[in-house]
Amino acid sequence: MSVFTRIGAAFRGYDWMLTLVAFVLTAIGLAAIYSVDLSRGETLAFFPTQSIALAIGLTISLVAASLHKTRYEASARIIYIGGLLLLIAVLFFGQTIRGTTGWFRVGPFSFQPAEFAKVALVLLLGWWVSKQGRRFDRWDFVVSSGIATGLFVGLILLQPDFGSAFILLVIWLSLLLLVGVKRRHVIVLICLALGSAVVGWFFLFEPYQKDRVLTFVHPERDPLGAGYNVTQSIVAIGAGRLFGRGLGFGSQSQLHFLPEAQTDFIFAVIGEELGFVGVAVLLLLYVLLLWRLIRIARVCEDEFSAYTVLGIALLFCIQVIINIGGTIGLLPVTGVPLPFVSYGGSSLIMAWLLVGIAQSMLHATRRYH
Repeated sequence: MSVFTRIGAAFRGYDWMLTLVAFVLTAIGLAAIYSVDLSRGETLAFFPTQSIALAIGLTISLVAASLHKTRYEASARIIYIGGLLLLIAVLFFGQTIRGTTGWFRVGPFSFQPAEFAKVALVLLLGWWVSKQGRRFDRWDFVVSSGIATGLFVGLILLQPDFGSAFILLVIWLSLLLLVGVKRRHVIVLICLALGSAVVGWFFLFEPYQKDRVLTFVHPERDPLGAGYNVTQSIVAIGAGRLFGRGLGFGSQSQLHFLPEAQTDFIFAVIGEELGFVGVAVLLLLYVLLLWRLIRIARVCEDEFSAYTVLGIALLFCIQVIINIGGTIGLLPVTGVPLPFVSYGGSSLIMAWLLVGIAQSMLHATRRYH
């Protein structure tokens, strides 16, 4: 069977609503990125690269959807090892951007292994859950899956990238709660996590990362320094009012008062230029995205498919909460991208890959009905 035949067969089992929602989110992100680009002169710096990433992501998503779920189940460990090797390699051969050694760069394009690690961990945890035979009351599952997660987290902290490391930890802990591990196991893990946070604060965190946390706790300590970004973000969102100032007319983003407008604070750009209505539509789209993923997980007939799709939903949900929470000052800013919306080719391509994997799990279920 040719690749085109497999893709055609996958179309019949597609959740088109899921794909449409993801595409509209990406379109909103492209519009906001284009608006930011307008403020930087006649040459577009971010929009063309993000458009290329979208084309690559859509292609990868279609191919991923055409593969049977058994391909992912059989290769979950190999994909995990590949992610591990990439995280090791980037520490030695990666490019350092804003104090984080986390990118491979080839010409005008870059790749962030931490984004691939998120996909690899979701697949591995789905596979690990499926092999336990519902024996989640034992320490074996907790320890073994914790070691696998910890290797990723440790390597990412060495970059250092606190945001990505935190996301991987939360995905793992959330899946443990979903499968129903014992309460005492969870308490021990929380204590270990708190202990690790203390060690990280004194030995791993960079000064700028400490500033972000301290500024979150005491925003008045440095209003023109570390607290400036969040202050300008909140001002931008408030300035949007009901319908916004219009794309390309947001003073905070267009006059460069809002730093990292295309990445960390793109939600503020949308809030200022599209207003409350635009923000409400964006949040509704994320709710629809999560609803479709949970719906797919519920109809899956095997644990690998169900928990893999739940892992995908958790990943998107956690990233949305952390990014928006940091933008409006409810959480520390950690550099976590807003899924499908923030500028970043690696993030966008991996997000579309996850959509393709979820579609594959759904198609495998519908084939037998």
